[in-house]
Amino acid sequence: MVTVLVVEDVASERQMISDYLRAEGYQVVPAANATEALQHLRTDKPDVVLTDLVMEGMSGLELCRLIKKNPETRKLPVVACTSKNQELDKLWGMKQGIDLYLTKPFSREEIIRAVKSVMVS
Repeated sequence: MVTVLVVEDVASERQMISDYLRAEGYQVVPAANATEALQHLRTDKPDVVLTDLVMEGMSGLELCRLIKKNPETRKLPVVACTSKNQELDKLWGMKQGIDLYLTKPFSREEIIRAVKSVMVS
């Protein structure tokens, strides 16, 4: 079973994304912030990380950089799910290691498609 680490500081959005993924048969590990996500990376070994970028404390981009710098997790696909929708934001995110950039608002289908597409690559 594919495990997705969902990193989102807004509880209602974290729950909604988690519900979408569970309905498609994914196992979900929710995290309220990047620090919590780093702990889950060690213990739960997810197959995909889906993260917000704008969060208190460590941002999703900082989390992505740490994931991509670590030899144990550098191949882990990271999907950004964010309200930052400017082209420059997308380019910067990709430069930091984001594998797929999804902007809010998003549909259930877009979330599922994003996770499926990074699992193939």
